[in-house]
Amino acid sequence: MSNQFSLTPKQQEAQRLLGGSHTHTMLLGGSRSGKTFLLCRAIAVRMAKAPGSRHTIGRFHLAHAKASIWRDTWPKMMSVCFPELNGKCEIDKSDLIYRFPNKSEMWLAGFDDKDRVEKVLGNEYATIFFNECSQITFATRELLLTRLAQKVNTVYGEPLKLRAWYDENPPTSVHWTHRLFIEKKRPEPPYNPLPDPQNYAWMRINPADNADNLPSDYIDALQNLSPRQKQRFWAGEFGSANENALWTYDVIERNRRTSKPDLQRIVVAIDPSGTSGPEDERSDYVGIVVAGIGIDGESYVLEDLTVKAAPHVWGRVAVTAYQRHAADAIVGESNFGGAMVEHVVKTSASSLGIDAPYLQVTASRGKVVRAEPVSALYEQNKVHHVGVFSELEDQLCAFTTAGYMGDRSPDRGDALVWALTELFPGLTQGKKVNWGDVFAPNKFTPQHQGGWLRG
Repeated sequence: MSNQFSLTPKQQEAQRLLGGSHTHTMLLGGSRSGKTFLLCRAIAVRMAKAPGSRHTIGRFHLAHAKASIWRDTWPKMMSVCFPELNGKCEIDKSDLIYRFPNKSEMWLAGFDDKDRVEKVLGNEYATIFFNECSQITFATRELLLTRLAQKVNTVYGEPLKLRAWYDENPPTSVHWTHRLFIEKKRPEPPYNPLPDPQNYAWMRINPADNADNLPSDYIDALQNLSPRQKQRFWAGEFGSANENALWTYDVIERNRRTSKPDLQRIVVAIDPSGTSGPEDERSDYVGIVVAGIGIDGESYVLEDLTVKAAPHVWGRVAVTAYQRHAADAIVGESNFGGAMVEHVVKTSASSLGIDAPYLQVTASRGKVVRAEPVSALYEQNKVHHVGVFSELEDQLCAFTTAGYMGDRSPDRGDALVWALTELFPGLTQGKKVNWGDVFAPNKFTPQHQGGWLRG
């Protein structure tokens, strides 16, 4: 091991925990706190210690696992901690296997595809590392643990203890990791106590514990996040759970994407503020959200451009977003300030020399009733945020069956609801939806107001 590398005091504490008598260990905490690096290092130590041993690191999305582990954390860890060994290893880029000279192997895995899961299930492992397990379902975790069964000895002739390791930025307290590790209960109803609570251990590691290895600008950025995001990514704490919430951070995170497919239709949705004029300081923000529907029949949230500004400013923001995304229409509510919104949009479009079709949607039902079918799309994994929209996501998670529980008007959330309602017109027709038809690619019809296919 390199003499240049040393663990931080918190990492030393975590390393001692990983070597305990229990099987399951979870490291939770804020972003860039060194959790994943430490667990990768611990796996490398086990690989060196037990010739012929097999270990897997898995994440829900294989693409994310390749980007974060295969191309970043693992090679950095090897070059820093094991420079003398790094150049002697065999790297199978096709099957994503990293092989030590002693025949020990690290397999990278993704759990977002049946074939990939089957590939993992074809082997037995001495270590299974569930990376970013807030995105992994409990059922997947249970299935994969059936492969934590490799019997192998260390160079000292003793059996290598089986280990299941986990890391995450904490989601909400209804997540299975909170039930299992914090409450020491089974994650499914009736949430019975674990028969072996002593077999589960956890500790929190936060960015402040790894400050010597992080840029000061990054530390400052984490501390300036929205309250919920700061709680999760800086303080490393589980969010409060509302059993009646229409959205959860876990569902949003599970469906987050870094890219989008070709889109058949794109809309820019506007939710007007309660202002009585541009000088009204009591006014809310004007919600502006861009979303589209892909050739896969699923929806992609592209931008949150919500602003608190005079009409000529937010009008220009909406119209330039329409132009930038080559959108099909701008959507606004007809009931509340509808004529004003349409006038602002058309005036802004005219000043920019752009022809931007404007569609009015009618709020015939309350906020929660309108939001419920849209939240169901998220539950069915049909809506993806392309990137992170912290303030929008905070508002969505404040919607409950009892009403909106946020601090102020859900301008961003309302704009998103308008966008997705327009993209999925069957949600507003007051009848039972044939989800197979709604989600099937190339089955969108122009029967709703202003609807047409892209291209």
